Amino acid sequence: MLPSDEIGTPRGPARIDTDLPVGKAAALLVLGHGAGGSVDAPDLLAVRDAAVAAGLAVVRVTQPYRVAGRRAPAPAGHLDEAWTAVLDGLRDRLPDVPTLLVGGRSSGARVACRTARAVGAAGVVALAFPLHPPGRPERSRAAELATGLPTLVVNGDRDPFGVPEPGPAVQVVTRPGETHDMRRDPAGTAAVVRDWLRAQGWAAR
Repeated sequence: MLPSDEIGTPRGPARIDTDLPVGKAAALLVLGHGAGGSVDAPDLLAVRDAAVAAGLAVVRVTQPYRVAGRRAPAPAGHLDEAWTAVLDGLRDRLPDVPTLLVGGRSSGARVACRTARAVGAAGVVALAFPLHPPGRPERSRAAELATGLPTLVVNGDRDPFGVPEPGPAVQVVTRPGETHDMRRDPAGTAAVVRDWLRAQGWAAR
């Protein structure tokens, strides 16, 4: 499997960037980007590094609208459709990885939550989950987190998009001093994710 490649989707080609651990992967973690951002966001890169070091394979997915050079996000249904097609393609490319985990930051976290059951994920990692538009707490997206799957949410305590409440399967870790971009301490954010992966039994080391 090439480190960087494309997978066709009904919404155009998506780009995948793959990082593999030394030895057999304990799980596959697939990460999506924020609405106007990229898969090179500091928190995504830090989580990638920590997860690979813990024995997971990590794939970062660039949505078709970003591959096409557009910054304005596609409608939610288009994002979900493309993401699901990418996950189908990854099953064929990485058939021996026993456990699928999905996640992302901001919009990418929402996509991962909405589709987690449909793609057969065992758990979700949601970074900077945008609970509501800034200043509009009545427009809560908390229902998207209710997947019934083990879910880790890592948000900054200064995030104008809000911080979700924990739930039966949802663990919420609030990072002090972080805003929505989660740029202050990416390594600390990644350590939270790594420790959760270990606690769930999805890390090899």
